[in-house]
Amino acid sequence: MLDQETKRKINNARDILVGKVPDPKSQVEQITIALIYKFMDDMDKESEEWGGEASFFTGEYEKYAWSKIFDPRLGGFELITLYSESLLKMNQNPNIPQLFRDIFKNAYLPYRDPETLKSFLKEINDFQYDHSERLGDAYEFLLSILSSQGDAGQFRTPRHIIDFIAQIVNPKKNETILDPACGTAGFLISSYKHILKQNTMETLGDQLTTEEQNRLMTNLVGYDISPDMVRLSLVNMYLHGFPAPNIYEYDTLTSENRWNDTYDVIMANPPFMTPKGGIRPHKRFSVQAKRSEVLFVDYIAEHLNPGGRAGVIVPEGIIFQSQNAYKNLRKMLVEDYLWAVVSLPAGVFNPYSGVKTSILLMDKALSKRTDKILFVKVNNDGFDLGAQRRPIDKNDLPQALAFIKDYQKAVMADREVEETEFLHIVEKSRIAESGDWNLSGERYRKNDESRMSNYELVELGSVAEITSGQSPEGKYYNKIGKGIPFYQGKTEFGDMYIHEPQKWTTQVTKTAYKDDILISVRAPVGPINFASQEICIGRGLAAIRTSVKVNKFYLFYILRSMEDKIKGWGGAVFDSISRKQIQIIKIPLPPLEVQREIVAEIDGYQKIIDGAWQVVDNYKPTIKIDPEWEMVPLGEVFKLSSGKGLTQKEQMLGNYKVYGGNGIKGIHNKYFIEEPILIIGRVGAYCGAVHITEPKSWITDNALYVTEYLIKINQQYLAQVLKQLNLNQYAKVGGQPSISQTTVYRLKVPLPPLSVQQEIVTRIEEEQKLVDANKKLIEIYEQKIKDKIAEVWGK
Repeated sequence: MLDQETKRKINNARDILVGKVPDPKSQVEQITIALIYKFMDDMDKESEEWGGEASFFTGEYEKYAWSKIFDPRLGGFELITLYSESLLKMNQNPNIPQLFRDIFKNAYLPYRDPETLKSFLKEINDFQYDHSERLGDAYEFLLSILSSQGDAGQFRTPRHIIDFIAQIVNPKKNETILDPACGTAGFLISSYKHILKQNTMETLGDQLTTEEQNRLMTNLVGYDISPDMVRLSLVNMYLHGFPAPNIYEYDTLTSENRWNDTYDVIMANPPFMTPKGGIRPHKRFSVQAKRSEVLFVDYIAEHLNPGGRAGVIVPEGIIFQSQNAYKNLRKMLVEDYLWAVVSLPAGVFNPYSGVKTSILLMDKALSKRTDKILFVKVNNDGFDLGAQRRPIDKNDLPQALAFIKDYQKAVMADREVEETEFLHIVEKSRIAESGDWNLSGERYRKNDESRMSNYELVELGSVAEITSGQSPEGKYYNKIGKGIPFYQGKTEFGDMYIHEPQKWTTQVTKTAYKDDILISVRAPVGPINFASQEICIGRGLAAIRTSVKVNKFYLFYILRSMEDKIKGWGGAVFDSISRKQIQIIKIPLPPLEVQREIVAEIDGYQKIIDGAWQVVDNYKPTIKIDPEWEMVPLGEVFKLSSGKGLTQKEQMLGNYKVYGGNGIKGIHNKYFIEEPILIIGRVGAYCGAVHITEPKSWITDNALYVTEYLIKINQQYLAQVLKQLNLNQYAKVGGQPSISQTTVYRLKVPLPPLSVQQEIVTRIEEEQKLVDANKKLIEIYEQKIKDKIAEVWGK
């Protein structure tokens, strides 16, 4: 464990560089070079003290030894000159390991301030250690303060989480161990230390034979796609006593060069981010996917030896995402590899990322011994969940570790384990029931509604500001240019954004801004819309302004899913909801990254729906009239009669369809039309509308119906011709619109041969099938949106 004084000195060295070297990676590089520099010089001194010779700084490179560079007799600019020259020359020094020569390659001093360099080197010079293990710990602490996230999604895994996983997976001295996305080699170092502790009597690792120690040096392997990460890993391993670390620059997901290498233990925190356009993996993966997190987990599972074990940190998408790749991966894991899932707090990776993560524990042997999966929930890991991750008293990890270890033993001994608030056990068959193989443990807790959601439920007021509307007292204007738009209630809502304004006011009371979420607070209570611009809101509305904790579109979809639940909260005269009642509405709150993923998925579905609606709304079957066709008065085509009146009560009883001017309007226990027949709306708003009935129907007196056809004609063709003719334009106006039999009889329609009529009908029916398919598509993807939201709620 690194002492506070050493941490202070490393922090001091970094603080000195901050003003001169703003890039955190460059700061780490400068400190790394200085630490290695001093390390080599100290090794030379130690060798000489024991009667040996210096090995690093000899011959023409002796003048670059740390002790020479730090000679207090050197003036400031002489120091700058010598240190800069040493950085340029050291990569050519044949006496130092190739690894260190690579570190010095392209190294340079990014500033020319003697006082800064003196202060910086003094902090490094004061650094003391008794063996390379302590230096390795210092180096790992240095890596921990690297505050920027890498381009490939790398960020440091907290040491206590790495050690937690290593203790569960329990790597042994004779086992091969891999991290396929090793970053700075944290998992490999932790595995190494764990094995040393497991083989200690008095001094660390003293129970290991020389042969076992040598084998251990070669058993630990790491891959990383980033040359920078590989270099950091090599240094880290070297400073922990590995003379020739097995760290390789290797693209685990697209290269096949090492595909046939398998391991006894694999531990990793693979990249959470996928490059734009996705990964293009080779074809040897069991699960076909383009998401890096899916492919890495698949890789880890497939590269375990028989009886192999793994611990891998994954983002929440792996746990519950509904795309096929995620479901197929979870199915494979549950059936053959997985034995436990540990849910971690959402802020474990702060300040790098707020993404919620879990640990998947795999054991090919243990998985075969049980038909259950263990779910463990860690609420606190010993640190607060803010950006600074300050230590706190609450820490569930020790207790969780004890429970997990006991469960492992219980499975091997075929005994039961009692469930607690930390853990519960779920049959694999239950996980398979829904077909999505969801690995959110809270989903499977019994009889506990408060635990239904995959995420913490929070009050809306904690993540958003609520503003109640208030109607202005002055005059409203019905034209643009007078104040700002004024909205009063749900009648002005659109599908997602409010309609164009119809009223304006200069006496603004309460304001909503563009992209504020609007909620109807008076009957009807609950409907949701977005404000499309700055507006004044009346008493029928409230505005919800999101904070940085919640994505506005995520909140919109969640609140829209709750519209029917928000209704009916009381009111003296009509249903209404108050600002305070809105504030205490509870919503599930995933991390922002997950919120954005949910929104992206729903947006993808919505685009398909919108496209399908374009087809449905714009499709109008048309018949191209050939001027050669005979035009025939409708009076020569059919005879019409008015339907028979029914009372409102009569239209509510029976099994037979009742038709009016706008199609089906009820049911009746009698019918007088035996076969399907053409009807025309006679009076009212749907005057001139054309329909064909089902068999055995009743037609009311607000429609005309064909009692007899006078010539042979395709009824479907005739219906389409009449729709295209737009009979409503011939209706009598004044009072209610109406159209008489006489008016209809006078109108002429084109009459092609019956075969042509049938061709037209067939074509329109084929087109209609495509339209109906789009309607089905709308139905399917609207259900997908509902399912996605239900998934967030844990349903």
